[in-house]
Amino acid sequence: MIRQLQATELQEWLADTTREQPLVLDVREPWEHEVCNIAGSRLLPMQDIPARVKELPTDTDIVVLCHHGMRSLQVAQFLKQSGLERVSNLSGGIAAWAAQVDPDMSQY
Repeated sequence: MIRQLQATELQEWLADTTREQPLVLDVREPWEHEVCNIAGSRLLPMQDIPARVKELPTDTDIVVLCHHGMRSLQVAQFLKQSGLERVSNLSGGIAAWAAQVDPDMSQY
């Protein structure tokens, strides 16, 4: 089962300097990332994940995001199956982040 993280929970986590920061893994396409993104996130498009999964840290929490949370859920499940334990999905994706955290963010 993949943990579903709400946008406001991720915002609180990123703002908490006493807590180990997660890798925010954006699995959208480059053009989507250019329109809007969470500062500090790492872009790794979904189709590149299988070939590059070994590049991801095994000792860090990873929060996967996409536009609405469906692609990222698939990637999160793949990462779990690949042996990464500390994986969460951003519920609602970047659209939820824009709606709940950053209403000034560009959307598509």
